[in-house]
Amino acid sequence: MMLPRGAELIVILVIVVLVFGVGRISKIGKELGSGIRSFREGLKGDDTEAEKTDRSE
Repeated sequence: MMLPRGAELIVILVIVVLVFGVGRISKIGKELGSGIRSFREGLKGDDTEAEKTDRSE
């Protein structure tokens, strides 16, 4: 299976913009970034809680 290249990728991006609109795509990007940030903070929080319990024992 071949991955899209060059002109094919541009055509796909244009179709996505036409279907969803620029505002909707930026909203999806913000939500995705927020979710990734929250996930990273959650992972970091688990590490610090594990260190606190290890130190207290």
